[in-house]
Formats: sequence, structure tokens, C-alpha cells
Amino acid sequence: MPWSCDHLEWLIDTGETFTTSCGKSVPIYELRYDMNNAQIMSEWAKHFRNHYCLDAELPFLKPETKSNSEYLLTMKFPDAKPGLGPSIRSGDFAEILVADYLQYLRKYYVPRTRYDRKIIGNESSKGSDVLGFKKQGVEPHKNDKLIVYEVKTKLSENKKVNVLQAAINDSSKDESRIAESLNAIKQRLFDKKDLSGIRVISRFQNNIDDPYKTIFGAAAVVTNSSCCFDTLAESDSADHVAANILEMLVIRGQNLMSLVHALYDKAANEA
Repeated sequence: MPWSCDHLEWLIDTGETFTTSCGKSVPIYELRYDMNNAQIMSEWAKHFRNHYCLDAELPFLKPETKSNSEYLLTMKFPDAKPGLGPSIRSGDFAEILVADYLQYLRKYYVPRTRYDRKIIGNESSKGSDVLGFKKQGVEPHKNDKLIVYEVKTKLSENKKVNVLQAAINDSSKDESRIAESLNAIKQRLFDKKDLSGIRVISRFQNNIDDPYKTIFGAAAVVTNSSCCFDTLAESDSADHVAANILEMLVIRGQNLMSLVHALYDKAANEA
């Protein structure tokens, strides 16, 4: 599947960090997007849309009475109107952004199977938020890596909440969810007849005979007016089930909810 990544030119490593109450250094990235860049916004919207429904599948999945745009907005995408929709939009956006970060900037294999068979648009998908895989070679190796990220957001304006702590807390649950998440990914890859992807997942379903490294991650995606580093620095991972292998990440940006709605609108209108 041809995933576009030009929008990651806008995801900037600021080189800045802050230190949590438990002594961990957290890198800060900034999403410096330009909605006037029509080409990158259009490519990003297509990339975004194809997580929910491949363009090639749209003619077969949508009812004959609906246009592509109507189908996506009413039956696939979370709602823009007040209620659960906007929070699901912000969560999906942040998870996809972190998946892009892991795949394109850190070179993990990240299957995109989480959203395309959602039954209810205004509900979050079950299981771990983002999983990435990195193999050393064809045969299993002890330095193969599985990374599991929990992602939380605060995209509403002027509401300073420690969503990094929420991500840390939920990340502790990922240890017990890994097997179910791997199984779910594998089933979707089978539906897609992605045999190479299935082989990757199969390797990571056998940690007993062929051990590998597991890394846990907690990410906070926060709009600038709600980003308070003093608040985020209160985060404590001491009670995490794998505190010694937990990494953290903060992504901030200006008026991110406006960007989210613009992406969903463009994704629908250009389908």
C-alpha cells in the first residue's frame, strides 16, 4: 500500500527535552504544518483516508445512494459535531501521527490495520494504540524489537491536563494486551493477503522460544495553548510494569483540532 509521508517534513525534533518527576528525559517534537500547502495537505488527507477505507475499495463498500464523501463522513469517519466524535477524531489523528513517526522516522514496520473495519465511527478501536516491529534479518534474533505505544491527546484549547501521565498509566496495560493485539493485526493482514506482514507478526508471537526486545512507549499529543511542561513534568512512571524500558514523547502544535477537522474534510471531499 503506498503510504505518503511528505507531511512528516512538518514534524520537527526541536532538540528540547524536559525531565519527569521520575527522572526520565522526554523529547519534544513540534508539528509545524502549513494548511496553505495544498499538495502536501492533499497527500496527507489521502494517506489519512486510506487508513479507514482504501480508495480502490470505496466503489464496492459505499451504498449506491451515497457519494464517496457522504459515505466517509457518515459511516467511516468519526463525527465533527459535538459529542464523542471530535475526541475520537483527535485520538485517531494522534495515533496515526505516532504510527507515521515510528515508521518513517524510526524505521519500524507499522501495520495499518486499526481503523478500516471499525463498525462504529465514534468509538475507539480496541487493543494497543500503535505497534511497530523491527527485525534484524530473516531468522529470529534476540535484538528484534517490538515497540508498543500508548497515545493520549489534549487538542482542545486552553485546557492544561497531564495526558502524558494518562498515557503512562494505560501503557502499563499493554503488557497483557500484546497477544490480543498481535492476533488482531494478523487476522487483518490475512484478510488483505499480506503474507510478508503475517510472517513478521508470527515471529513476534513467539517470545518464549525466540526472545526479542519489547519496548513500551507513552506519547502525548497536545495543542500549544494546552501544553504546559510544568504539568507534563509531574509525570511519574515508577509504577509502570516495565519502567526501565518505557520511553516517552511529546508532540505539540498550533491549533491542532483545526488541523484535524481540515484533514477529515479534505480526506472526504477529495475521495
